[in-house]
Amino acid sequence: MLAAIIQARMGSTRFPNKIFENISGTPLIEHVVNRLLPSKTIKKVIIATTQNPKDDVLVEWCAKKKITFYRGSEDDVLGRYYGAAENFGATEIVRVTADDPCKDWRIIDSVVDLLRKEKLDFAYNNKPPSFPEGVDTEVFTFDAIKKSYKNAKDQFEREHVTQYMYRNPGLFKQMNYSFGKDLSHIRLTIDTQKDIEFVREIYKELYKPNGSPFSLDELLIFLSSRPELLEINSGVARSAMYSKKECS
Repeated sequence: MLAAIIQARMGSTRFPNKIFENISGTPLIEHVVNRLLPSKTIKKVIIATTQNPKDDVLVEWCAKKKITFYRGSEDDVLGRYYGAAENFGATEIVRVTADDPCKDWRIIDSVVDLLRKEKLDFAYNNKPPSFPEGVDTEVFTFDAIKKSYKNAKDQFEREHVTQYMYRNPGLFKQMNYSFGKDLSHIRLTIDTQKDIEFVREIYKELYKPNGSPFSLDELLIFLSSRPELLEINSGVARSAMYSKKECS
């Protein structure tokens, strides 16, 4: 069973409580969930949050929306993922972060297909990055995360889930899915108010409350007609994680 596990918490160093920021009348976290539902490969969506009392409000929201959730360590995110996957019997996992409201289920399914076709332990589309930041996709087997969970000792590897896999290509059969051209300068993730402002402009044009989630192709066509929008968050520093994926 392939599960999409969304790591989410109310605390954030750069942008506290961002997962409930309003985008076109709907909380950010709900957009992230909804954009996964049309996937042909994802069979279960799980929100993996922490045992911190601050995240009680997120758990209450999950219960209200009938969304499966799991509570684990705040700092050992790798352990949280492993616990969620084991608890719900996932054999394959899509890693999703709760600040990416432009995830495209079609891209996710393509990376899943690569994992299965090539019989990989780990498939991704961000080493080297070619897709916009925020459309990152990482898919791995339960055996791969179990091995990572048991062997990763470095705090960075425990915090960032897949870094043990990236750092040990000899232990994990892995492959990158490329976009074909480098659009990694486009930020579709949310770390700042400028990022929210940018995404709200995209949703204002493309979001259909009762329709299918817009695709990356539709988003890129829109941005090509409104290139000035890219200036809104172009000055925001890229995630250190995003750059480390190229060399770690």
